[in-house]
Amino acid sequence: MKKTAFITGASGGIGSEIALRLAQDGFSLALCYNSDIASMSELEAKLGTAGTDFRSYRLDVSDTAETEKIYKEASEYFGGFYVLVNCAGIALQKLMSDTTPEEFDKINGINYKGVYNTCRVAVPEMVRNHRGKIINISSMWGICGASCEVIYSASKAAVSGFTKALARELAPSNIQVNCIAPGAIDTKMNNNLSADEKAAFAEEIPMGRFGRPEEIAGAVSFLAGEDSSYITAQVITADGGLT
Repeated sequence: MKKTAFITGASGGIGSEIALRLAQDGFSLALCYNSDIASMSELEAKLGTAGTDFRSYRLDVSDTAETEKIYKEASEYFGGFYVLVNCAGIALQKLMSDTTPEEFDKINGINYKGVYNTCRVAVPEMVRNHRGKIINISSMWGICGASCEVIYSASKAAVSGFTKALARELAPSNIQVNCIAPGAIDTKMNNNLSADEKAAFAEEIPMGRFGRPEEIAGAVSFLAGEDSSYITAQVITADGGLT
């Protein structure tokens, strides 16, 4: 099977760097985004200049039927997928008691149910091929929890648990399932922080700085490659030593 990858959240700061790195690694790419058309267009321009084989799809990963439709459409075009990267995610900074049921459903729908939706349609194909890699993007807050981000933290903890359990289920089929839990990464998601707040947060990180999106992409590149063929059911924390 040729090197193919299906990436959700491809227009985001981390997702776009993952796409660029996997393109550099020789992958053909199905790129899914939801609303950030400008960032997606910028990524498409970069990939087009590099001569990458890719197609873009607008997708709400919380929609089960839509996810199944888009995945099957992309799979038919690319001839199946060897790698699935679940990077779509949203955050919410709010007291748990102030979080509405609608906000709870939206966060879990994208961050957790979205992972289930893509895996549900990707796994049968991988099992038939007896080959595949699933890489989920969680968060360090899914490990230690964050005040005023309770629902977000819980949704990311669910992704980590899902990863470990699915990895054991699929190991006999030669499919590796792993998770990366980024710490504070310099992306738009942290634009709500002032320069002083970012500086104060960076002082708490043993490495003294925020991570770069390309550093997360490097970890994905490793997990998507053959050198990680005996690594599964792992949650790799990339947070500069914070947790």
